[in-house]
Amino acid sequence: MLDFSIKTFQDLSNQDLYDILQLRSEVFVVEQNCVYQDLDGKDQKALHVMGYKQRKLVAYTRLFNAGLYFDEASIGRVIVAKNERQHSYGYDVMKVSIEAIKTYYNQSRIKLSAQCYLKKFYNNLGFHEVGEEYLEDGIPHVAMLKN
Repeated sequence: MLDFSIKTFQDLSNQDLYDILQLRSEVFVVEQNCVYQDLDGKDQKALHVMGYKQRKLVAYTRLFNAGLYFDEASIGRVIVAKNERQHSYGYDVMKVSIEAIKTYYNQSRIKLSAQCYLKKFYNNLGFHEVGEEYLEDGIPHVAMLKN
């Protein structure tokens, strides 16, 4: 089981921020071979959910209250380090994130933009597809909603 920490941007240490950006870059830029602007000016408004294994960041999401990203509360930048994916940490970080949205934002409707190959993963967490598939940074995505 991972040790989880949830922090606002203002509460992140320099090391926290470095670890987050390093993990996001490792997966979204290098592994997925996708050149995109990760630093989008939204981290300052997000809650950051960090999952640690032996003090190393291996899972992460960022959360937004309703109206800040979508009309609904939202979860984004869902990530698990490549060498840790066999442990189902994706489910752990998502369950903590869903609970955090209820606790911090008092919201139960959650929207996310999912890479299409992960639809089943999100279906297993109670999300369903809404609308058509679309390309985001050259990768097929679909909007998904949890009520």
